[in-house]
Amino acid sequence: MIPSGDSRLIGYYGFPLRRLLNSAREKFGPGLEMIDLDIDHGAPDSGLLPVTTCRIISNIMNNSVMLRSRLAVIVAAVGEGKCDRGRNISFLLQGLGLNVIESRFEEKEWEERELIYSSGRGTLSERIDRIMYSVIDPSPAPGVPEPCRPTHGFWGVPPNDYRVLDLFPETTHIYGWTRCVEAGRPSDMEMESYVDEGVPTVFFTQSFCAKQDLAHYLAEKYGGIEVDCHREINDSILAKVEAFIRLS
Repeated sequence: MIPSGDSRLIGYYGFPLRRLLNSAREKFGPGLEMIDLDIDHGAPDSGLLPVTTCRIISNIMNNSVMLRSRLAVIVAAVGEGKCDRGRNISFLLQGLGLNVIESRFEEKEWEERELIYSSGRGTLSERIDRIMYSVIDPSPAPGVPEPCRPTHGFWGVPPNDYRVLDLFPETTHIYGWTRCVEAGRPSDMEMESYVDEGVPTVFFTQSFCAKQDLAHYLAEKYGGIEVDCHREINDSILAKVEAFIRLS
């Protein structure tokens, strides 16, 4: 949710290095609120990107244009931990006059964090939210979930439309880039491509996302299903995922 009023904000997208986030806080004001630009905050379409742009990248552009007068700085993940379009959008935002600090998450800066929410029991959307909040606050929240054996898997990035997550049981393990975020290793391809053998897994991507290539390969390899969605989840996608979960 966007803070009301006209207060200055620190924007970020992807998983930037925490030292750069902390540096931005120190430079532009430790009291400034931080806002995740990947999320759909209801910003109008800027009209600056092709209609075939991944929805998450569109969110970044639309939010940044809507909030341009309030954004003191944007800390942007542009390396292998994000995608090529993450780097491209940084270039475009700088061309619009926005202040952008680029972050490249290299292997030497990977963290070694315990997987608590990816392998714990609980509502899938709440666990994914907690993982993504760890980008700016890595301390575990109260009420850490108990670990569980997976009955199902969700692989991918947080979807633009969370309704698909409501279909999954509480014993769903989280894989893919979201799991890498919790581990503090967003550019770890080996971890991103890992799923537990024999676990029925939905491989989810936003339409027009480069991760579709990996999702397709892994779905074929592990006998899961590949699902992509451009903006909002439609009834057909919901029915496909629900049938897979119930029958697996």
